[in-house]
Amino acid sequence: MGIVPRFGTTHVNAPPLSPTEKLHLFWTSTFDPVTFVLVGGQAGLSQAQDDFDGYSQGAQGYAKRYGAAFTDNATSNFFANFLYPTLFKQDPRYFRLGEGGFRRRLGHSLAEQVMAHQDGGGRMFHFSNVLGALTSGGISNAYYPQDDRGFGLTMSRAGIAMLYGEVGGLFNEFWPDVQNRLMRKKRRHQDPEAAPPTIGSAPQN
Repeated sequence: MGIVPRFGTTHVNAPPLSPTEKLHLFWTSTFDPVTFVLVGGQAGLSQAQDDFDGYSQGAQGYAKRYGAAFTDNATSNFFANFLYPTLFKQDPRYFRLGEGGFRRRLGHSLAEQVMAHQDGGGRMFHFSNVLGALTSGGISNAYYPQDDRGFGLTMSRAGIAMLYGEVGGLFNEFWPDVQNRLMRKKRRHQDPEAAPPTIGSAPQN
């Protein structure tokens, strides 16, 4: 809706990114103003639920939760969008299919998180996503409260990060269709005499 940026989304025929462009992707996705707002909301929800109670409550507790959430996001972006994609020559972006039946697009979206596009063409296991989540989860042991550290919690955080990636992929794949429908309904409301869209027409990207 023109508010939340989708820097890491592109179309299926997009050319590969250079290492410099991958670095730029990390930077923009980490330090965009909307990111600071979303991290603030995440920290507020965490404080309301008293997650990571070793941080306590109050302004100091919120600041610690904010710092932890922002660092989680920054390290994940660094490893999953820049370092590992550069080392493994993989493209960290989500390649939106944008057409075809629902099941085909659903399968495409789920596969994008585990099968990467190689810079030289072809597909391979998405080492960047998986190792990025694991590395970020491991680093988080340095700043989370003592009771929220350890191998099990690291694996849990990595799994949650991968799950967020799957949900984000579904959003990237299907949200433009929802947005187009909302815009068409708005135009028809503003112009009742406008012709309705043809059933089965391809979504506009």
